[in-house]
Amino acid sequence: MIFTEKIIEIKNVSKHYKMGDEVIVALDDVSLDIEQGEVCLILGPSGSGKSTLLNLIAGLEKPTKGSIKIKGALISKMNERKLAKFRQQYIGFVFQSYNLISTLTALENVTLPLIFSKVPKRVRSKQAFKILKEVGLAKRWRHKPAQMSGGQQQRVSIARAFVNNPAVVFADEPTGNLDTKTSEVMMGLMLKMAKEHNQTVIIVSHDLDTIKFAGKIIRIRDGNVESIEINENAYQVPEAAEEEKDTEEITGVTEAEETNEIEEVAGGKS
Repeated sequence: MIFTEKIIEIKNVSKHYKMGDEVIVALDDVSLDIEQGEVCLILGPSGSGKSTLLNLIAGLEKPTKGSIKIKGALISKMNERKLAKFRQQYIGFVFQSYNLISTLTALENVTLPLIFSKVPKRVRSKQAFKILKEVGLAKRWRHKPAQMSGGQQQRVSIARAFVNNPAVVFADEPTGNLDTKTSEVMMGLMLKMAKEHNQTVIIVSHDLDTIKFAGKIIRIRDGNVESIEINENAYQVPEAAEEEKDTEEITGVTEAEETNEIEEVAGGKS
């Protein structure tokens, strides 16, 4: 696949932390570009600086030096209010520990980004149910996290990350709490959803098994970019025609049941 548009530009970025009289260099003069639609893996051992780099790109921390742009916007200079609005509009997150709210149902957890974006209740409920159906959880929209397996909770987390159609999705150790088989299913699901809308996915991991899913591998060690590799044999999402199955087989929901479910979840007024 040929990428032509830079969506993320990182120029001479450093991050230092002061601990007493000592200065810890977490990242040291990092520069790289990421194209729209790319699947990038930031790979490195614990303490390498990979999570710091993710936090900086996502606007969760400020660099000590350098600049970071997403879609041409200089996020490294934005204040917290502008950053929060920018993240609502353009960024989604998938976390290792799922980060679901235990008192909310699957549907309610998925609607959270839409609430913050002030989407009307009826619209957001229908939108959330639709994406829960896409991740195979249409029959579990009423379930709370404690009533779901780890794989099901991660499906909810993925649905929440994509529900607002973000330009970039950050996945921080997304398979860390999953077994090998479930990990592969989750990665394939996430990349399928990203491909459908030409979204950029940035994965942070120390797990070598995630290499096969990424088209670009950025290896980090001791706060420096050790290498950037293009993976010509990266996982390819099957074309829609190859993966089409009966709706009931995928979701466990018949067309009639789905109509009833949608009416129920969208029954509230805005």
